[in-house]
Amino acid sequence: MEAVPRMPMIWLDLKEAGEFAFNAAVKKSAVSVPRDFEGCSTLRKYLGQLHFLQSRIPMGNGQDAAVPVTWTEIFSGKAVTHEDIKYEQACVLYNLGALHSMLGAMDKRVSEECAAGAFTYLRDHFPHSYSVDMSHQILSLNINLMLGQAQECLLEKSMLDNRKSFLVARISAQVVDYYKEACRALENSETASLLGKIQKDWKKLVQMKIYYFAAVAHLHMGKQAEEQQKFGERVIYFQSALDKLNEAIKLAKGQPETVQEALRFTMDVIGGKYNSAKKDNDFIYHEAVPALDTLQSVKGAPLVKALPVNPTDPAVTGPDIFAKLVPMAAHEASSLYSEEKAKLLRDVMAKIEAKNEVLDQFMDSMQLDPETVDNLDMYNHIPPVLMEKCAALSVRPDTVRNLVQSMQVLSGVFTDVEASLKEIRDLLEEDEAQEQKLQELLGRVPPAPGSPPGLAEVSKECSKYLELHEKASFTNTELHRAMNLHLGNLRLLGGPLEQVRAALPTPSLSEDDKQVLQNLKRILAKVQEMRDQRMSLEQQLREMIQKDDITTSLVTTDRSEMKKLFEEQLKKYDQLKVYLEQNLAAQENVLKALTDANVKYAAVRKALAEVEHKWNTTVQTLVASYEAYEDLMKKSQEGKDFYTDLEGKAAKLLERARAACQASEAHRQQLLEREMKKQPPPRPTAPKPPLQ
Repeated sequence: MEAVPRMPMIWLDLKEAGEFAFNAAVKKSAVSVPRDFEGCSTLRKYLGQLHFLQSRIPMGNGQDAAVPVTWTEIFSGKAVTHEDIKYEQACVLYNLGALHSMLGAMDKRVSEECAAGAFTYLRDHFPHSYSVDMSHQILSLNINLMLGQAQECLLEKSMLDNRKSFLVARISAQVVDYYKEACRALENSETASLLGKIQKDWKKLVQMKIYYFAAVAHLHMGKQAEEQQKFGERVIYFQSALDKLNEAIKLAKGQPETVQEALRFTMDVIGGKYNSAKKDNDFIYHEAVPALDTLQSVKGAPLVKALPVNPTDPAVTGPDIFAKLVPMAAHEASSLYSEEKAKLLRDVMAKIEAKNEVLDQFMDSMQLDPETVDNLDMYNHIPPVLMEKCAALSVRPDTVRNLVQSMQVLSGVFTDVEASLKEIRDLLEEDEAQEQKLQELLGRVPPAPGSPPGLAEVSKECSKYLELHEKASFTNTELHRAMNLHLGNLRLLGGPLEQVRAALPTPSLSEDDKQVLQNLKRILAKVQEMRDQRMSLEQQLREMIQKDDITTSLVTTDRSEMKKLFEEQLKKYDQLKVYLEQNLAAQENVLKALTDANVKYAAVRKALAEVEHKWNTTVQTLVASYEAYEDLMKKSQEGKDFYTDLEGKAAKLLERARAACQASEAHRQQLLEREMKKQPPPRPTAPKPPLQ
């Protein structure tokens, strides 16, 4: 696009600090930071110093030096207190992410990657039970929102820099992917209950953005097709972009004027592209327009990432003010153990992600949705759009009768006009024939002077009316054909609902077909069970690693025994790893069973698809008949008005034709009598002798 309209971004409120027995001046400067990048720097320094303090003094949950730490929970406004210095760290880290989100939503469009990094570190390194606003669900939602907004900023820059269309399309598709993840979290009932009132506003904005950036992605896929001179593909991509933008516009009700302006601007761009592409293809290129689902889907390009947080980076934290309190050996050993845990997690996650990628690709290729694999329930009900039309006709019982009567009146007037014009034409033809006879009788063309005027004008006007009648006759025929096409459907919609339901196609499945369906759904349920178990085991592993703190043991362990201690401590993860290995190993058998079931399902799937297509076609046809009613009535009335006017003119012309023809006949008689008087009487001739 020539210019880049901007969508508003979501930013998070900062938590408010309460009680914490720490130096008052330090505490105040750390929790009342300015809303700028200097404030981010202050929070990072404070976070680092808290980390140094926690590594030396037992201020964690249940430890000897623990003191109450109080912060306000964002969504409820309630004060939440824990005797745990890690709670103070977690809240500061949350505020770091929130402040970055606030700065990212400003005009410069930066900082979302930093916000995502802060929330990721908080999710992966701290307990989720401190408060609702730091639960796993909320933090995952925040991460996807921030990554989506960071990718959105990158998209804006890419369009301003006129990057290649395919790259822009992939960047936009990734925006959609991040927002879809965020939307799934927002639709989760547990997350919705945690968020409270803001859930609805966030969900509406994110849903609208999903469709909007999907439209942007397909706009640029259409531009790429244009560059490659694939004019059929160009049309379908621009059509898809237009459809998705229309969905975004529907979801944008209640959004601020800046959003409406962005949507209007984008509509001008996409609408213009589509109209131009369709016109060019219709009149110049004539390329077949493929179905959208036959084209390769746009795979997102994740070009942003959560920037990592390192609370002990001296370039950020400054000098360690607690360096003299605890031997650094214990802290170093703890860091080494944390790295061992991180290595274990990376190894396990690499296996999980590899299997998940195979599973996702396999399921995408199958195109099987457990919720809609048979769609049988839809055939038990009349769809709402059809119920709406039936209800509308139930309060207008005279719909069909009014249409028929209107068309009958139109036919009557049409017939009257046709009869009048035929009579005029017959009169003119008869007059012409009489003129011809007179010429033959006289042997010459009769003299013009004295001939009655008006016939030429009548003939000319008759030709004009006949031409109008002929053109209108075609329209009238088409109108009757349209009425006959829709009349039966209107009668059906106005009748009992049982008849409407009976008119809709329904699948007829054998017992074998039903068994095939049940088997497929059972295996799909197994796939989902395998997914859920895998996610649960992964979450258990992450939580176990987060809670695994052996600092106390490290303080009392000799350096030479550290490696042995690490090995012993890491054994606690063996059982979870076994469960995960079993889960991953089961995938091959599950997918094989699904492949076999899908082969058997192919015929059933085809039959169901055909019935669904017929069902949709029938519904669309019935809806079209309802929507055609007002147009038919309008055109019928226009036809009646036209022919009523033409009937009046034809009647007057008929009277003129009769008068002109009578005058013409009288004129011919006068000429004939005059010519007869000019001729001498015939000579007498001798009679012929009779034949012998």
